[in-house]
Amino acid sequence: MPKIIVKKEEWINLGYELFAEQGDSGIVVEKMAKKLKVNKSSFYWYFKTKENFIKELIMFYINKETTRIIDLTNSLQVGLEKFKTFIALIYKQDPYFDFVFYLKRYARKKKEIQTIVDEIDYKRIEYACTILQEMGYSKQEAKIKATFLHKHFIGYHETIRYKEQSPDYEKEVRKELNLVIKY
Repeated sequence: MPKIIVKKEEWINLGYELFAEQGDSGIVVEKMAKKLKVNKSSFYWYFKTKENFIKELIMFYINKETTRIIDLTNSLQVGLEKFKTFIALIYKQDPYFDFVFYLKRYARKKKEIQTIVDEIDYKRIEYACTILQEMGYSKQEAKIKATFLHKHFIGYHETIRYKEQSPDYEKEVRKELNLVIKY
């Protein structure tokens, strides 16, 4: 007998995991309901449509990844200290990092979602730019370096996507980034 009630967060957590594994094709309400041992009407009570659900997943992702990292690093006082913490956080391998790759692919089909993805990228680059300016780089230099950093970050995660991350990943990343950003 299925459970009658499941929390919205349970749907979000499962959806986040499935989207990170399979993209939007992994969001199958019937299968999710079976996994949560509930009736699928629970899904529609909270989200109404699959598109609404995916938008909620994106908001969850933004809060989990972008906002959380900014909040953690903003609590530090010095630009260099912020930068080192920022690098350690964004380059750490995450089992759900494929969410961003599937999100970018999904956004190619949905203009509204592409706008959100562009806003996420912009916010991340602007935040890195702010930290780099605190470290003494000019606004123009910081913008170029922040854009490079963001592209390096995406490429780095694509490179280690199916590998185990080295325990010395911070040293390895620092060696690469020091060619462009001295820290």
